[in-house]
Amino acid sequence: MTTQTTAPETPETPAPATPSGLIGLPPQLGRALALGGGALTVVSTFMSWTWTAAFPGDLTVYGYPGGLQVLVLISGVFTTLFALAGYGVTWLRGFVPAGGDGALKFAALAAFATAWYTVIAISSELGGVVNLDPGGYLVAIASLAALVGALALPYRHPEPDPIDPDDTDWEHFKHRAAHGWENIKAAFAGNPPRSVGKLPAFVEILIIAGIMAVGLLVFTYGIGTEYDELFVGFLITAGFGFAALNKAGLIAQASQITARHQTITVWGAFIAAALFPFTQTDDQYATLGVYILIFATVALGLNIVVGLAGLLDLGYVAFLGVGAYAAALVSGSPSSPFHVHFPFWGAVLVGAAASLTFGVLIGAPTLRLRGDYLAIVTLGFGEIFRITANNLDGTSGPDITNGSNGISSIPNLKILGWDLGAPHTILGFTIGRFANYFLLMLIITAVVVLVFRRSGDSRIGRAWVAIREDETAALAMGINGFRVKLIAFAVGASLAGLAGTVQAHVTYTVTPEQYMFAGPIPPNSAFLLAAVVLGGMGTIGGPLIGAALLFLIPNKLQFLGDYQLLAFGVALILLMRFRPEGLVPNRRRQLEFHEEAEAPAVLGKTGA
Repeated sequence: MTTQTTAPETPETPAPATPSGLIGLPPQLGRALALGGGALTVVSTFMSWTWTAAFPGDLTVYGYPGGLQVLVLISGVFTTLFALAGYGVTWLRGFVPAGGDGALKFAALAAFATAWYTVIAISSELGGVVNLDPGGYLVAIASLAALVGALALPYRHPEPDPIDPDDTDWEHFKHRAAHGWENIKAAFAGNPPRSVGKLPAFVEILIIAGIMAVGLLVFTYGIGTEYDELFVGFLITAGFGFAALNKAGLIAQASQITARHQTITVWGAFIAAALFPFTQTDDQYATLGVYILIFATVALGLNIVVGLAGLLDLGYVAFLGVGAYAAALVSGSPSSPFHVHFPFWGAVLVGAAASLTFGVLIGAPTLRLRGDYLAIVTLGFGEIFRITANNLDGTSGPDITNGSNGISSIPNLKILGWDLGAPHTILGFTIGRFANYFLLMLIITAVVVLVFRRSGDSRIGRAWVAIREDETAALAMGINGFRVKLIAFAVGASLAGLAGTVQAHVTYTVTPEQYMFAGPIPPNSAFLLAAVVLGGMGTIGGPLIGAALLFLIPNKLQFLGDYQLLAFGVALILLMRFRPEGLVPNRRRQLEFHEEAEAPAVLGKTGA
């Protein structure tokens, strides 16, 4: 008798599940919704959104976007382009190295948030949705549809790009062209596109020029927003737009291009900044520009102390005050007890030397401390400086600083016969007082950037980084930690004093209240430290961008009144939550905060 055994049944291997997005819609339908919604959002900006011109920006015109419609138009165009990239449009796929789905979600969110903010603002200010025209209803529905469609798309990690770094630029260019057909096939298969390599050098230089032009345009638009609603819409669009470009991989690609041409990038940035006064019809916004440059220059000096050397200085604004007071005392002010009038270069040297001296005097006994102890000591120094300047009024102490009244009526600077306090005409453009100081401060910023770059790349700069990473290990390797830290403290203090000499002449008056640890208006120590951390510690562009944002945003959000700092704080919390390494991070900090981002290991040609 033969026993027949039956093989055990094995369960069938389940088919791999199709990835889905946050909303349970088929990805194909979601992409179609995103594309259609983005296109209709663009169309709606050419229609009237309200029947009355009482709402700022005059949104009553057909065929010509105005005010907040321009911001929605930009977001809608990006939404449409990123949606088309998902359908395999060759030239779009080639310019979205990390794939367009993540970027599409942020672009659609930018269009939706700006559009619905405008619709709600119109309804609130004018008294109900009855004040909306057909364009207002269309943009609300279209932007919502685009957002719903984008959220239905699954998230996919981009594939690495196997490009040999030893190839020539032309081989990289041919590699980019050869990947066009592969990107189309990947798009129809539902896979992300493959990234591309380097472009020819002249093309990259043109891209850098375009980046600088766009940066100047965005900054000029943001600083020149004429009413509160437009600035809020600008913040929404710029924030989500930056996130979309970052998700698309364009920010990383631009960073790589600028890193390969650092000298050209630095020169291009300063040329773009020098053109800013020529884009203004009056001196109103040049005022903000010169204060932003003062704030940014001091933040870059603090970046040497905090970002490179790793020394937490909470009283750094005191060095700015020392330089400002020293320059004010020797610049011919009638409030000065010395009754001397040094030329500009003499005042600059006095201000920088005074800050340098105070940096050494304060650093020598305190820099043997570490961490929180050093932070507390520097915080105390900042408060001691402010209280001392307040008491040197002739009553509580010697009459040097005129107490709480400060040094007033500081005369304008004259450099080689050029009166910075008087308007001048250059190439048919009238440059006012603040524009003159803006250009002067731009030159000083260039000097500070040069010092930062040279010192950071030098032997002492590498010693600073070693101290920052592990002071004990650095000391064991023979680095004189105290001397290295004292040099960082002295250099940072002198750069702050250099900016303080210009601040004294711009503000006409130097008072102790300008140099607090924390206050409603920067610069102060808290805002300076936030600018360094927000922008990116150890980088050049980071503190400059962080300082510009931290000065511009509170200035423009004054209409919020008591809720100004609350909204500003929430924005900072969100930004540091999703980008803790800063807006312009260096590679080391990016790897520290994102464990999933591993350093690429690419093998070159071996010739075997």
